[in-house]
Amino acid sequence: MNPTELIAHILTRYHDRHRQQLPELIRLARRVEQVHGGHEQCPNGLADHLQDMQQELEGHMLKEEQVLFPLLQRGMGRQASAPIQVMRLEHDQHGEALARLSLLTHDINAPDGACNTWRTLYRGLEEFREDLLEHIQLENDVLFTNAQA
Repeated sequence: MNPTELIAHILTRYHDRHRQQLPELIRLARRVEQVHGGHEQCPNGLADHLQDMQQELEGHMLKEEQVLFPLLQRGMGRQASAPIQVMRLEHDQHGEALARLSLLTHDINAPDGACNTWRTLYRGLEEFREDLLEHIQLENDVLFTNAQA
């Protein structure tokens, strides 16, 4: 794919998808914490962590959409070194947030006998984690690397 096609794919496959995923995951996490907060494996603090992730990710995606991606679409990859460096740093921070998510959820493993909401939450978290990791890898290893070549 050329940069414009790759960016269009990233926007629809990942940016739009994360914007759909996170509000529902936050809602489910709040519900699980409310109902099962006393359970030893309850991911207490998960909803707030997801909300923080949502805010960080939204700010990150807006910077890409409004600043970096237009530069790359105009073939200005070499001039985009500073924004790319910032995006890579933020990708590392997203990775740290995913590590915290894994700690809160026992590596996204629901306990035996977990209710439907809890299991649905964890299926969604697993999908979100995989999507975000793929998203980061595609940008770092393909889009940014090609832009700077």
